[in-house]
Amino acid sequence: MTRRLANIDLLNKCDVFPDPEKDPAGYAELTNALYALVWEDGDGWFPIGWLPIAVVDALVKTPTSVRGRMDINPTDRTVALFHELDTEEERTRLVAQLTAYWRKNQKFRLLKGWRDEIWPVYGRHGELLFSMERAAMGLFGTTRYGVHMTAFIRRRDADSKYDFRIWVPTRSTSKSTYPGMLDNTVAGGLMTNEDPFECVIREADEEASLPEMVVRSYAREVSNVTYIFITDERSGGEPGYIYPECQWIYDLELPSDGSVIPEPNDGEVESFSLRTVEEIQEQLAQGMWKPNCALVMLDFLLRHGICTPENEPHYQELRTRTHRYISFPGPHHSFH
Repeated sequence: MTRRLANIDLLNKCDVFPDPEKDPAGYAELTNALYALVWEDGDGWFPIGWLPIAVVDALVKTPTSVRGRMDINPTDRTVALFHELDTEEERTRLVAQLTAYWRKNQKFRLLKGWRDEIWPVYGRHGELLFSMERAAMGLFGTTRYGVHMTAFIRRRDADSKYDFRIWVPTRSTSKSTYPGMLDNTVAGGLMTNEDPFECVIREADEEASLPEMVVRSYAREVSNVTYIFITDERSGGEPGYIYPECQWIYDLELPSDGSVIPEPNDGEVESFSLRTVEEIQEQLAQGMWKPNCALVMLDFLLRHGICTPENEPHYQELRTRTHRYISFPGPHHSFH
């Protein structure tokens, strides 16, 4: 019989990277198998990502004409890459050349998920250093940004002691990542120069057929979540990639009369179902939710007073770690 998951288990399945202060031994063990991707500005060198050894080996074997200059420091376990070019546009072209070369040569399974979407990588002062194909971000362990929205109605009846009914999508069984698992109502990655709210509106249409006017009028930015995930086989590539992530979180209260309901649109969602809080808590306990979506749902339960110090023994840890500090630069620091 599969063990039921507590809320702390769900958190631990998403925020996997050891905290250097709370688990120095675990942090040291993991980072000894990684190289830091570093950048230099007028204030010195600083890390912007984590490179697995397999990626470092691939970089060494890649012609300089493809990847550009690379400086490796085996003692400090750092790699400096793309930094010799003066402009963001030049660096973005070089990154694209390198990742396309690896894709053509089938170097990493992760690149089979190529999406033709470019995501940003930021410097210490919020400047855009370069952009990178979404599917390649995990190779370099740079911070990824996205949006998640929970759509719900309010209805009180005997089926639940809470008045929330939440729209829960089931991911398509043909998706390359976490097929058939449960998700937040709307979720998606934030492309370079895309405003988070505009991203929510775009994804709400693409994934859930929600009208722009409804989302623009009633969606509310309510939170953010930050965590550091480490990929597994369900992630659509080799396990062991480091994913520092920041998600802008939105709530959308829909009319209780059913006049607006989410419906599948782009094939990424198989179906939507309206669930009580108790049903969702049972699904979470059975491990049916995609890991980071489970964390977003925990944030919803915390914010709406469903998960409390009285009924959750790890309440404070859940509150803290769903907003974990990520040391790499980027707009997520505005939340701390």
